[in-house]
This record gives sequence, C-alpha cells and structure tokens, in this order.
Amino acid sequence: MSRRVLIIEDNHDIAELVRLHLHDFEAEVDIEYNGASGLAQACSQAYDLVILDLMLPGLDGLEVCRRLRERRAYIPILMLTAKSSEPDRVVGLEMGADDYLTKPFSIRELVARVRAIFRRVDALGGGQPEAGHLIDHGELHIDRDRHSVSLHGKPLELTAREFDLLWHFASHPGRAYRREQLLNQVWGAGYEGYEHTVNSHINRLRAKIEADPARPHYILTVWGVGYKFNDAVRKD
Repeated sequence: MSRRVLIIEDNHDIAELVRLHLHDFEAEVDIEYNGASGLAQACSQAYDLVILDLMLPGLDGLEVCRRLRERRAYIPILMLTAKSSEPDRVVGLEMGADDYLTKPFSIRELVARVRAIFRRVDALGGGQPEAGHLIDHGELHIDRDRHSVSLHGKPLELTAREFDLLWHFASHPGRAYRREQLLNQVWGAGYEGYEHTVNSHINRLRAKIEADPARPHYILTVWGVGYKFNDAVRKD
C-alpha cells in the first residue's frame, strides 16, 4: 500500500536519510526545509504522515503542529526533537503530535515508530466490529471517520491523542483499564514509565466532555485499578 509522507526538517542530510528509509512503505515523500512552507505544503495535499522537526526556521514545529491540529482533516504527526528533557517531549505530545523521536535516533527506531503510527491509523480506518464508525453514548457523539466529537450537538476540540483515548474507552464501555494498559494500547510501545501522561490526558479529556470534571459521568475512576467508560450511559 503506497503512502504519502511529508518531511519538514531543515537539516538536509537528516531529511534525505529519512526519505531513503521510507522505501519499505512504498512511500511518496515530499520534503520541506522551512516551517511556514512545510505548513503550506501539508495543507495543500492529502498526506498519510507528517514527520516534523521541532526546531525549524520560519515557524517552529510546535506551531506547525498546533495549526495542523486546528484543521478538520486529521494528519498523523511524528515529531523529531533534539530536546530530550521530559517537559519538551510532553509539550509535543500534548500539542497533538502522535509520537516523537529524540535526536540522534536510530533508523530502525524511526521505521518502527512510523510502522506503529500506520498500524494505529489503519486500525481506526479499518473498523472495530464492536464499535463501527460512529459511537453515541447519551449526548456524546463520536465519529471515527471524521475524527470528530460533539456533545449536546456542539463540536469539541480534541487533540489526536485525546480522540484516540476517548475512542478506545467508548469502544469498550464498562471495561476497566490500568494506566500501563492504556499506554500500551493507545500510545503504543516505547512509553513505559509515562503513566502520569495518561492521568494528564484523562484530566484534560474530562475537562472537555464532563459537565463537572470533579464528578465525571463518562470516564470513571476505578479505585485501585485505573479508569473505565461508564457503561450505564445510554447508548443509542
């Protein structure tokens, strides 16, 4: 299956190296070396993945990521960063990046991360028999194909990871998940030890979908275990 990938990276050698190793995916690859031109290119074509450097001339990677996430069309984003501190990684993920790699990275790890993103996207697009493409729980409406969520008829702005997390919960109402299970099933491999990230995402998700986040109606805490989606909510 052919993929279309956009690389936004100002280091020409790194950009060409990444392009070279995307041949396993039969990918058509475009490269932009500037944040502003990269954003314009990403908005002008339908891409299956954007590989985005954090430090770019013009617009930095976080701003490019933020603007892409404001668009209705969803594009998976793999962020490349020379910053290795935890706050920098968390900011990238919370801005809406699907994954990140810290420079210098191995090509094997890059290919593995790209493959994992494509698997997750294919799983969302390929359908889950128990959930289908639309989920309605009470006044909460989730559309997987449009990557959109509405509550009481009003659209909600969720990051890519927030959407994946909500879809996972809503697809399996009543099932309790430990934080490490959510990391593995929603974030994928390579996030061991980041259980606190699950907590922060759930807190932000509750702030967007719950009338009173302190007394959640949809995403419930299962004390001593983790979290679950309320199976007592009427499903239309």
